[in-house]
Amino acid sequence: MQYMLLIYGDEAGLAKTTPEQMTEMMGAYRVFTEALVAAGALVTADRLQPVANATTVRTTNGAMQLHDGPFAETKEQLGGYYLIEAPDLDAALGWAKKCPGAARGSVEVRPVFAMPAG
Repeated sequence: MQYMLLIYGDEAGLAKTTPEQMTEMMGAYRVFTEALVAAGALVTADRLQPVANATTVRTTNGAMQLHDGPFAETKEQLGGYYLIEAPDLDAALGWAKKCPGAARGSVEVRPVFAMPAG
């Protein structure tokens, strides 16, 4: 089964990290990603651009509305994701616990709904 690991963190706090801290954090993500690959669990992963580059689309009464940034103001912003294969939720939670994002923010684990073919 596929699970999405959604990584949330405080962008303002991330902007205050030193180059050394950023190097350390990126190294931790590299090790985590390599572990997923070695286990055959990684489907795909990416880091997202800051929320300042986001646009939210909403349709109300047939009219499209565009909003700069995320629609809701939150302390933590979605910063990236991993799409993984795991046999069950417990295994997916085990991977989420190892994700470096869990130490700095939060990692939401969500099963992917398998759309029927055709």
